[in-house]
Amino acid sequence: MTSERNQPHFTELVWESTEQNVPIPPRSEGKSGIPVAPAAKPKKSLEDAVQIQLWDMEEKPEPVTTTESQFVARARELAGEKGPAALFVPFKSYWPTYGHMTGAQSRWYFFWRDEVRQGRYPKTDLSYIFLHVYELINGVGWTDPQDGYCQLGLIWEAYRDQYKRLDQYLGGWMADFAFVRKLEVPLSGIVARSRGLAGDLAEIELMRCLTAAPEQLTFEVLTVMSDYDISKSKFYLGEGKEAAERYIPLVVALIDSYVARKHGSNLVEMFPPGPVVMRERYLFRSAVYDISLYGYSVLVPVVRISKSPPLRSLITRLFRLTENKLRELMGYRGRLKDIKVDADMDELIGKYLQREFRKAEQEAKGPAVVIDQRKLEQLQNDSEVVRTLLTVEDNAEPEITEQHAIIPAEQATVVEPDEPEAVADDMDTVIANTETGDHPEWEQFNAELTPLQREAVLALAEEDGLLTVNKLAAAAGTMPELLFDEINERAMNLLGDLLIDGEQVADEWIPMLHYLMR
Repeated sequence: MTSERNQPHFTELVWESTEQNVPIPPRSEGKSGIPVAPAAKPKKSLEDAVQIQLWDMEEKPEPVTTTESQFVARARELAGEKGPAALFVPFKSYWPTYGHMTGAQSRWYFFWRDEVRQGRYPKTDLSYIFLHVYELINGVGWTDPQDGYCQLGLIWEAYRDQYKRLDQYLGGWMADFAFVRKLEVPLSGIVARSRGLAGDLAEIELMRCLTAAPEQLTFEVLTVMSDYDISKSKFYLGEGKEAAERYIPLVVALIDSYVARKHGSNLVEMFPPGPVVMRERYLFRSAVYDISLYGYSVLVPVVRISKSPPLRSLITRLFRLTENKLRELMGYRGRLKDIKVDADMDELIGKYLQREFRKAEQEAKGPAVVIDQRKLEQLQNDSEVVRTLLTVEDNAEPEITEQHAIIPAEQATVVEPDEPEAVADDMDTVIANTETGDHPEWEQFNAELTPLQREAVLALAEEDGLLTVNKLAAAAGTMPELLFDEINERAMNLLGDLLIDGEQVADEWIPMLHYLMR
């Protein structure tokens, strides 16, 4: 045993070989070490030259054929296939393709697909739905990308109640479709239906809305910004769910607009988030998708706007403040405590919600019909005067009175009943005559208006009046809608009707404007 240990190892035997320093003979020597004259080079034939030239050429690899590429090629061939009315045949396949269907299943599929393309959605199996979705995401069945995106959304909406699994896949696939096709579409619907897809999609949608379209904010997206979990609120779980989801996004958009008017910068500009982070997004996961179309993944710019502490704090307070205002409007007992916001912001939100809530209640009840007897009598009197003017005979001699005598004869004109312009002039004359009467309620209404409200009413009667009102409201730190609401509130109390209808002065109140001009 000891003698074996003293023996050299295999590697040592190799390196201690007596042949390790033997020189290598040159190629010009033969086996005996004697130099040999170089052999004459054989002449190359034409065939050898052609062969060498072929070897030197760059070899083009054969295109790789995959199951997905075969599917897309077959889908393009069958893009216009239609089938007559067929019987439904069940179809279950994990990754459905055309080769997985029997003849009867194929007949049903092409009939069903044609129905879907025409906006009808018969009951069918999930595998048929996924097969059609695979066609759409691979570019088959549409020419305009926007149309392809809409088709995906319609299929999802039509069958998501029947197949909950669609929520797991369609949201991500539609988002991928929008990214690779560079579609400017709101992702709020995707986030709302697929809560598990929040994350990057929610951040992208938040940034898009808060920078360009605050009116498109949705409740589901905004919940990412709030530290207050409203889903655990008794008010939200009870009667307040619908109201909260409707008005919280509107309040955030209102404050964004208010801040922009008051400070000249919106919420994102006032509370800038962190830098843009490029995130790799893998495309169409778990789908039959040919990566030669759009690639394996895309880089998506994401701004972690939900991680901005001051902006997150403000959105959280707006959630709680809006819930408190809605509790008050809906007669719900109990209030959330320790909500700290500026007094003017609190007042603005209160007035806005009161106006919107009242408007929604009125719409739910239907239009209210209120007959003003005084106005009805005035309209009847005006109608009698106009009827008298229109039925005067052409050859009738006007009765000369002292009032007529003060008008020189050469200024008198005969109004023909069949001349529209002349009739319109007479109508204006009648209306002007009615304006000269006493209207104490008009005077009182004028006295109740603030200078800003009076200026807004007069501006609305002019061309581009709404633009002027927007400037007036911005200068005063308020909103045009709230200004209109205050004016209409005074009009209802003093005149018994709304003065501003939509965004213009109601026609019946135009004669009153000369009182406001004094």
